[in-house]
Amino acid sequence: MRERHFRSIVVAGVYGAASAVAAAQGAQAQISDSQGETLGLQEVTVTARRQEESLQKAPVAVTAVSGEVLDQMNIQDVTRVSELTPNLTIAHQTASTTSSSIQIRGIGQSEPAATAEQAVGIYLDGVYIARTSGAIFDLVDLERIEVLRGPQGTLFGRNTPGGAVQLISKKPAETFGIEEKLSYGRFNDWYSRTRIDTGRLFGSPVKATVAYLHRQRDGYVDNILAPSDKDPGSFDNNAVWLALAGDLTDGFHAAFTFDWNQRSGAPVFFQLTAASPDATAYYGRSAALGGAPFTVTREFRRTVEQASFDGRFLAKSESLGYNLTLQGNLSDSLTLKSISAYRSYRQDTTGVQTGNGVMRGIVMDPVTFATSVGDVYGPYSQFHSPQPQSQYSEELQLLGTAGHWSYIAGLFYFHERAAEYNHQRFTFVLPGGGAAMNLSAVQAFGGETESVAGFGQVSYRPAALQDRLELTGGLRYTQDDKKFWSWAFPADPGARNFTNTSWLASASYQFSDNVMSFMRVSTGYKAGGFSPRSDVRASFKPEEATAYELGLKGEWWDRRVRTNLSVFQTDYKDLQVPVFRAGSGGLSSIVTNAGEATIRGFEVEAVARVAEGLTINASYGYIDPKYDKYMYRDPVTDLLVNVADRARFINVAKNSLHAGVEYVARPFRIGQFSASADWFDRSERYFFPLDFVSVFNEQVKDPGTENLRVRLALSEMPVGTGTWEVALWGDNLTDHNNVGYGIDFGGLGVGGVYYTEPRRYGLDVRLKF
Repeated sequence: MRERHFRSIVVAGVYGAASAVAAAQGAQAQISDSQGETLGLQEVTVTARRQEESLQKAPVAVTAVSGEVLDQMNIQDVTRVSELTPNLTIAHQTASTTSSSIQIRGIGQSEPAATAEQAVGIYLDGVYIARTSGAIFDLVDLERIEVLRGPQGTLFGRNTPGGAVQLISKKPAETFGIEEKLSYGRFNDWYSRTRIDTGRLFGSPVKATVAYLHRQRDGYVDNILAPSDKDPGSFDNNAVWLALAGDLTDGFHAAFTFDWNQRSGAPVFFQLTAASPDATAYYGRSAALGGAPFTVTREFRRTVEQASFDGRFLAKSESLGYNLTLQGNLSDSLTLKSISAYRSYRQDTTGVQTGNGVMRGIVMDPVTFATSVGDVYGPYSQFHSPQPQSQYSEELQLLGTAGHWSYIAGLFYFHERAAEYNHQRFTFVLPGGGAAMNLSAVQAFGGETESVAGFGQVSYRPAALQDRLELTGGLRYTQDDKKFWSWAFPADPGARNFTNTSWLASASYQFSDNVMSFMRVSTGYKAGGFSPRSDVRASFKPEEATAYELGLKGEWWDRRVRTNLSVFQTDYKDLQVPVFRAGSGGLSSIVTNAGEATIRGFEVEAVARVAEGLTINASYGYIDPKYDKYMYRDPVTDLLVNVADRARFINVAKNSLHAGVEYVARPFRIGQFSASADWFDRSERYFFPLDFVSVFNEQVKDPGTENLRVRLALSEMPVGTGTWEVALWGDNLTDHNNVGYGIDFGGLGVGGVYYTEPRRYGLDVRLKF
């Protein structure tokens, strides 16, 4: 493992020294025209400061991934964007097809409960998506994704101490057009996306776009107890995107969007990789008693038995959203913008995390204590666990300039209701492993959040320095009012108010037209709340982050090379730490403000046009997180002990490396040929903070991720009045066994992981008219 990390660092250093690390993975090299006029890179535009500006002028560490790159790499939801962005980790949760755990620079959230706050804000066309439970949805038709690293508490607000991810959809086109993409791949993987642009409707200023996406696939693990379309990893998804936009009058723009996403699929296969002596002794007798054999292994199992105790294999979800954005120019230098949005989400999960078929054992009745031989639930499964959520938000922005000043001021309102009804079945093995009890539990809880905020940010460019120096300051005040209820304590619901003031100070200097450096101090906070899975009412305070950052952005050799570098330190306090527990009462956790931490690291990104048609890019991120304080209550002495020297950061990889190359040949008579390859390497991740509490932490960790993608395409081929493209692609071509996530079930005596997709390959066809 150390050799792997050393190799990643050495390779990244070589790429950095050669200026071959990608500042914006979506920044594709501009192809020379027939006279070979330019080899320069295209400019990349971002909205990291709520206004459009060049990536290289924005004093923020941001990675932009274009929709074209997403399409070429067959990235169909936000989880795979982490392969293109340094110090970003996105992990899919095990019992749901839509839940995620997102970390930027070591800051994130691993609790998928319906009321748990995230630490990385997710935005769709300027609208905040509150729940990580619904954060994974099909990306129908995006213009780009922007990943903002570091606290974004001033302009983006609550729950952004780690950063923010912006999903920006394509705008309706000026003219009529139709685009169709079809794809087929391994595991009977079908993909279809249709986009229709109307152009200007009936001569009006209004343009419209409608897009429809369908994806379906058999599972990539063969469960012999289920049909192929219900195997683990299977799905059947549909999504619709509708957009209307137009300049209704001179200086007044209106846009309305509607998105709908329906997902149905079997969650990933969770296989056991560790078991206690008692669990091994108990389940090991299953085959002798007429049940399925008990299998515990670290090897990726591709043909399995996975039981379903209620006959269900599929989890389902549905989300929809409405967004009305109005923008009017009050004068040549003053703009008022309104973003009004409603979103709702509902999922019904099912997760059989036994890693085995229907096992049998000696079962003790929990009331009479009589024993008999029977089927066991074990070790753990959840079923019929609905999560409904709805939210409304309104944001007003006033953007303006006055001489050497530019500013943005705004008001934000947010209201949300969310709930969860989590039904659990599990087997609790008695000491010695001679018998066990089949038990059930229900966790039902919910909450309501109302948040209001006011914010402002001002930038000044002194004339004396020819506008090369920019000084920026920002401030945001937020008040969160939260209510919480739980079946565990129905007579004692909770209500708390939290306030926070986040701020920003930055200075940037444009040394030349192509080189800029910046210094930035920013803060962010994650709202406090109530422990959702606790059996007693327990609240916790907000956690806060203060980050210090130095950055250098440059373009060199006639803009043929672009490099970005960021060095940062984040001071983190009141860290919200979930303490996971599993026993005869089922799975539960309690969140406490146990930690303080210092996180240091750096990121280097660049893209280089080394020759006509040949582009190389890569990115490297390094994180060195350390706890300054991690308080743990010893269950024997009932004393608080500082275990900072033994605590681990959850779902954090110290090293992440991406490197890619693309070659685009001059157009032939029949079309244009292109070939690309991308390599991703990420170091190990742990999923629980304390080894002496989670005894299987080592056995359920991710030892490291590798992925090789390749794509060969022939495009711009004429057909009728349009063009078409055909492409061959491969993903995880080394067939590496990549761990997606791991769970230590503690008192239930087992732990395990799920693996992401093995080697895949397929064919794409795209037509444009």
